[in-house]
Amino acid sequence: MMRVALHQLVVSGNKEENLRKVLEKIDSFDADLHVFPEYLMGTRDGNVTRELVYSFGEPLGGEFASKIISKSEEYGVGVVFSMYLKDTNGVSNAAVLAVNGKVSAVYRKIHLFDAYGYRESDVFARGNEVATAHFKGFTIGLAVCFDLRFPELFRAMMLRGANLFIVPSAWYKGPHKVDQWKSLTSARAHENVSFLVAVDQTGDHFAGHSLVATPMGHILVDLGEAERSLLVDIDPTEVSQAREKIPIDKLLRLDLYREWIKEGK
Repeated sequence: MMRVALHQLVVSGNKEENLRKVLEKIDSFDADLHVFPEYLMGTRDGNVTRELVYSFGEPLGGEFASKIISKSEEYGVGVVFSMYLKDTNGVSNAAVLAVNGKVSAVYRKIHLFDAYGYRESDVFARGNEVATAHFKGFTIGLAVCFDLRFPELFRAMMLRGANLFIVPSAWYKGPHKVDQWKSLTSARAHENVSFLVAVDQTGDHFAGHSLVATPMGHILVDLGEAERSLLVDIDPTEVSQAREKIPIDKLLRLDLYREWIKEGK
């Protein structure tokens, strides 16, 4: 059994204030794994510009990540957090899994949000690698927000052993957006017979409704629109039992899919 803390936050344009809020949440909740939303370093009225991310962005050894990683060591826990990760390729929209003071996985967002009039590709460097790590009986696969619209990524993580997807998000408000959010998270969980934890920002610009979806596609909890945190227990044996009923990994026809994809190019 693993206890997960979902921290649905309103993130400001003050990076230091946002970091303080993250550290206080870790101090305040007794969990095995803490999960925070996307754009955690900050936005300006919900907007993320190239100027902002290059100003706020840091390497993994910078103060923002280092203080969160140190908290994971202090409490002997895991923390999934997002950051504007600065390296030789520019700045990536990254999700990081820290466990007991060490970085276990770093995921750089692959599918940048070039939709609904936004152009993340003008702001961030594009990632190109899957990230998974073992923790507390689970194999965690990391994704970020808009990735939810691309089932191929989640299937690739499942084939690498993932049975728990963690998805930091900043899902913008808009017509039908909450319906899309719930449908996509539930589908990504059930089609891979895995748990999925998606933690969203909330407030004036973002939809909230952070949630946990079960291997059978059931939405176990939904945090609504308030800024709040919630503890949820999940059990890896539930994945095993669900996969006995639906042995999806044994029923895949990857040989056919590869040919169809080649033909479609």
